[in-house]
Amino acid sequence: MAQSTRRRGRRARAVLAAVAALAFGVAGCDAGGGEKPGAAVSTSPSPRPTPLWDTRPDSVAAVGDSITRGFDACAVLTDCPEVSWATGDSEQVGSLAVRLLGRAGAAGRSWNYAATGARMEDLPGQMARAVRRKPELVAVMVGANDACRESVAAMTPVEEFRADFEAAMRTLREALPKTQVYVASVPDLKRLWSQGRTSALGKQIWKLGICPSMLGDADATDTAATERRAAVQQRVEDYNEVLGEVCAKDRRCRTDGGEVYEYRFGTAQLSRWDWFHPSVEGQAELAEIAYRAVTAPGP
Repeated sequence: MAQSTRRRGRRARAVLAAVAALAFGVAGCDAGGGEKPGAAVSTSPSPRPTPLWDTRPDSVAAVGDSITRGFDACAVLTDCPEVSWATGDSEQVGSLAVRLLGRAGAAGRSWNYAATGARMEDLPGQMARAVRRKPELVAVMVGANDACRESVAAMTPVEEFRADFEAAMRTLREALPKTQVYVASVPDLKRLWSQGRTSALGKQIWKLGICPSMLGDADATDTAATERRAAVQQRVEDYNEVLGEVCAKDRRCRTDGGEVYEYRFGTAQLSRWDWFHPSVEGQAELAEIAYRAVTAPGP
């Protein structure tokens, strides 16, 4: 009886061992817990993450001031949006929208909400209008009029400038969290003064009220005039620092890296009516700077 019991025990243990071996084989694992030799291994590539920045956005909205409206590029004291660096259709300019979307695409999928005379305080309202179009890219150029006031004391304080830019970015992000933003730096106004003051006609136009904080008494070189222009210059640099800092906090925002500020506009790139705003050639240079920034490889 005891011998029969021992035989039954040995048979039970053998059956359990066979079942365990079969289970291991089905699982495809070896004794060490790895893949069983000969087991199939998936070779499907891992999906690539979607980049944060699309170098070919499908629509463009522009916000900003007179530069983006092409002011004084075609006729005296007149907007000329067809030559705008951002959204114009002029073949001479090759705007950012045309370069990205093609001429037909730009005609139907680009919009210009900039306004001559606009300051940073106007940007949140312009942005609110732009977001209704749901653009994939918003191009921003604003700040020159914040420095171009009737006096140094009237220039927009830096912290107000920052608060208004942050408000504009919030307006965009609350509606369109994935829309990209390109921010152009404020031009070097002192450079524009130094070039434009060579034109007698330009200086007469300046007296109509174009950027008096920098261009007033254009030929004066006394201490007061020099200090006034230096104060305007410093404020422009402060504005550009704010633009860079606020943009850097947004993962889908790019600046021009200061290229517009550093660009050495000559008389050929300035309006032949006011020797201050960009000419058609100057607008083309702004478009080229923007296009390089928007299409540069990135994360």
